[in-house]
Amino acid sequence: MQLEVGPSSRSPSREGREEGAIGGDETPTSSTSSSAAAAEDANLERPLLLRTPQRAASDGAAGAAAAAGGGGVRRRAVSEPCLPARAERSRSFGRDVGHAAAETFLLTRLALILLRYLGIGYRWITKFLALCCYAMLLMPGFVQIGYYYFFSRQVRRSIVYGEQPRNRLDLYLPTNMNGLQPVVAFVTGGAWIIGYKAWGALLGRRLAERGVIVACIDYRNFPQGTISDMVEDASQGISFVCNNITSYGGDANRIYLVGQSAGAHIAACALLNQAIKECGEGESSSWSVSQIKAYFGISGGYNIVNLVDHFHARGLYRSIFLSIMEGEQSLRRFSPEVVVRDPSARHAVSLLPHIVLFHGTSDCSIPSSARILLEVVEMSCSKI
Repeated sequence: MQLEVGPSSRSPSREGREEGAIGGDETPTSSTSSSAAAAEDANLERPLLLRTPQRAASDGAAGAAAAAGGGGVRRRAVSEPCLPARAERSRSFGRDVGHAAAETFLLTRLALILLRYLGIGYRWITKFLALCCYAMLLMPGFVQIGYYYFFSRQVRRSIVYGEQPRNRLDLYLPTNMNGLQPVVAFVTGGAWIIGYKAWGALLGRRLAERGVIVACIDYRNFPQGTISDMVEDASQGISFVCNNITSYGGDANRIYLVGQSAGAHIAACALLNQAIKECGEGESSSWSVSQIKAYFGISGGYNIVNLVDHFHARGLYRSIFLSIMEGEQSLRRFSPEVVVRDPSARHAVSLLPHIVLFHGTSDCSIPSSARILLEVVEMSCSKI
């Protein structure tokens, strides 16, 4: 059913004069034209009419007769509402609501599990409150970058790269895509617990403004996953970038891997594991270390064995940290600095790309040990 609005402010006499001007005569010269004008006058007396099929037929006949007499005024037909499109929007809205509800339930359940691990401790509570205060102070900036993240056409959010939960990545695309662009695959930090792909929105925006495509890789956090799950997710995300970035205008020969804090540790583990895998016989892989032009580590922890006590003193208690790292027996296996010292990994280390590490000497969250890793890697004749 349609609503048809008639211009009620126009008087019949004025309507007739306008029609005469359009038709070239001051008065209608045929009975057909007179009847059409009468029908038009009748319509004008009712500004809001329900358009039924019978009404549509009579209007069509009247319009045709008026056009034949040369004195009719054409009306624009109002299109029927697109019922399939409306139904599809309704289904899409229902899916979004269902997804949001499922995510809320999942986050609530994971938060309760995490609280069970943390218990009631003043260290982590004070650090959490300090983090909340810091976030409130930065809220004006968060609002700006949040608006960009959700509404910019240059951001492709939640591209699926794997089958596991949180196997998603965000792409930040430059405005002007002239040829193939360099690519940064970024793994965000978050103490292995609160990492999220949106944390890289500011970096993605700034690099995209300079002609660089940025892929922010999400991964399972604890307690949804442990360190091996995180490394596996990061590896799959890197694989997706290496094999699919050309579809988004990226240069597959200029891919740079970047990690920050816990993300730097996870990315380094993924890169080193891939190099070891390539040295093995019969190992199949979906990407190669040679596809990475360089690795940039920012404020990363590369010797997890030495960080257990440090994190415990800062509120990330020993019990929960060892749960994240899958027990004390796995600490060495997930410490890149320890792995590269192993003589059996010398050939794998030689396959690594250029390595650039950034770490502040006054960093309190993770003590700087980047120089030690570089020295060990340099002894294996890798490119620094």
